[in-house]
Amino acid sequence: MAGNAAGIRELVAAAAAAPYLERDEEVALAERWRNKRDREALHRLTAAHMRYVIAIAVRFRGFGLPLADTVQEGYVGLMEAAARFDTAHGVRFATYAGWWIRAAIQDYVLRNWSIVRGGTSSSQKALFFNMRRLRARLLSGTGGDLGDSELHRRIGDALGVSASDVAWMDARLSAPDQSLNAPLGQSEGAAEVEDFLVDQETPLPEELVQTRIDGKRRHDWLTEAMSVLSDRERRIVRERRLAESGATLESLGETLGISKERVRQIENRALNKLRDALLETQPDRAAFV
Repeated sequence: MAGNAAGIRELVAAAAAAPYLERDEEVALAERWRNKRDREALHRLTAAHMRYVIAIAVRFRGFGLPLADTVQEGYVGLMEAAARFDTAHGVRFATYAGWWIRAAIQDYVLRNWSIVRGGTSSSQKALFFNMRRLRARLLSGTGGDLGDSELHRRIGDALGVSASDVAWMDARLSAPDQSLNAPLGQSEGAAEVEDFLVDQETPLPEELVQTRIDGKRRHDWLTEAMSVLSDRERRIVRERRLAESGATLESLGETLGISKERVRQIENRALNKLRDALLETQPDRAAFV
């Protein structure tokens, strides 16, 4: 933490020492960077506005994130503004850059404020960054005598979102993150929270068994049907359809000494023969072919 604080002090000192830019000088530097990719011009332009980045970053200290990292994200926004700034619009660079700096910092806060990622739509961002302020203002104006439902409704009206969205964000902001490894009892070896989470990606045991049985059955079907093919047809089907990395028509044609069009014809004929062989014995295999 001490090193972090020292780094911030050095950054603030460097930003304070950077000279302010007159409008004409600012325009000249922006055009040199935009038209000639002059890195010295970019450095002078951004250095002169680092104090602005720091001032915006300080406003987000309440979220408990390292100030140095917040400033760094703001600098990313500043660089993006420099890349997009068009002097023809007649606005000062600081006015234009402010939006990009705040946007970059807000995205950083949303990504890192909680281990549970919050929403990133414009309405959810507005909720995240304004809800506490609006809550405090509404409660102070009513002496604190305001139910949650009415409070959520008024906040939603102010920000143009639904009361249910406000209630969801209120719960997100008021509930602390809980570790998935938190024990559910006091005894040694007690179950943890993650032990009761449903795995949405790994198939259930019965699904794994069914897949294995079905796979074996289909393999037997295919092995039986392959017996109706000639040696060349079997080779083409194996290398084109059954190999992990299917061979191209052209490469197979060179190996077999025939044209790729001929390989395609033989492949289609072989697949039709396989289909007929599979359906001849058991019509219910249609789904397989």
